[in-house]
Amino acid sequence: MQKRKKLYIFSMLLLSVALVVFLVYQKMINKTNSLNEVVEINLFDEFNIDLNLYNKISKTVKQSETLGKILNDEGISYSKIDVIERALSPEYDVRQIKEGNPYHLYFTNDTNASFHHFIYEISQTEYFIITFQDSITTQVIEKEVCTKLAKGMGIITSSLWNTMKESKLDPNLAIKLSEIYAWEIDFYRIQKNDKFKIIFEKKYVGSKPIGSGKIRAAQFTSSGKDFYAFFFENDSVKDYFNQETQSLRKTFLKAPLKFSRISSGFSTSRRHPVLNTRRPHYGTDYAAPTGTPIMAVGDGVVTEARYKGGNGNYVKIRHNSVYETQYLHMSRFAHGIRPGVRVSQGDVIGYVGMTGLATGPHVCFRFWKNGQQVNHLKEEFPHAEPLDSIYHEEFFKLRDFALGMLDKMVFENE
Repeated sequence: MQKRKKLYIFSMLLLSVALVVFLVYQKMINKTNSLNEVVEINLFDEFNIDLNLYNKISKTVKQSETLGKILNDEGISYSKIDVIERALSPEYDVRQIKEGNPYHLYFTNDTNASFHHFIYEISQTEYFIITFQDSITTQVIEKEVCTKLAKGMGIITSSLWNTMKESKLDPNLAIKLSEIYAWEIDFYRIQKNDKFKIIFEKKYVGSKPIGSGKIRAAQFTSSGKDFYAFFFENDSVKDYFNQETQSLRKTFLKAPLKFSRISSGFSTSRRHPVLNTRRPHYGTDYAAPTGTPIMAVGDGVVTEARYKGGNGNYVKIRHNSVYETQYLHMSRFAHGIRPGVRVSQGDVIGYVGMTGLATGPHVCFRFWKNGQQVNHLKEEFPHAEPLDSIYHEEFFKLRDFALGMLDKMVFENE
């Protein structure tokens, strides 16, 4: 009996050892097999082309290079190129291909290495693709653009444009900011240490930033005074308002140019730079490069557009029974500008020059009130219509959210 019991125990131990050895061996085999497995990884590029199937060559358009030449160099006949260009023409004119823009060639990665796809990047958000298979197909495609909110701030050192660059922000935001505050702030008189905070749209294609969109909220501090702007859009409303629902738009713009500098102000006695005599200067001179667009500061009707002596080429606009404006020394008039034509605020009416008595390119801007020339920079003009009260609740929610974000943006010296 005792002998049988010992034999049973020994058998069980032997079986357990065999089982353990088997499991360890099986695990080693499985591990070896997993190492030998071929794992296929799908790798798609930004144009959704599977790079497992193709070899991709990327180039840029050279000077004077055309689509026809590029494709012909890859063996595509000119008869097929003509078909391609006509197929693309309703959506894209291939004559618009630009030097420096990227394009991509896709060849099958088999022994034949045949040319299958051609992609040309029209812009950061648009491209066209030509596919060469049994038949040739063309398509213009827009990339999906994602928009996110971003923040930025800066203290003016020299100019708004330079400060944007120094703050690692898109310099084009300087133009957008100046347009928002065109009725409130004279950007030709902003001072060192004026500052701004902005909440704006930043656009992406995938993870790649492609530029800035609309400024959603802003705080601009000039000479110690805060100017707020909040973009509100609902139904027929699409405009900027201050924190008290007043429109930032006013009857007249602060200046007829977007970017410039005041080279000579309104004065009752100024030494004339050409005649070298003292005389009144009932206007404001804005120096800018020749060809800079000049804008009508308000809605009105052109009453004069001609050349006259020291004024050179000039345009005069009647805005209403009280106000008139005049723009002198233009290099030329904008297309269609002539007496009797109605213009809107911001319309281009001419271009900076130095015709007449002028020592350099500028526009002399003159402002009449009730028949008398006045210094427009000292005039207070009424706001446009305020935001309708039916939108106030929605606007205040947006305003308070934006104010919270702006308040959290703190300058180092604060």
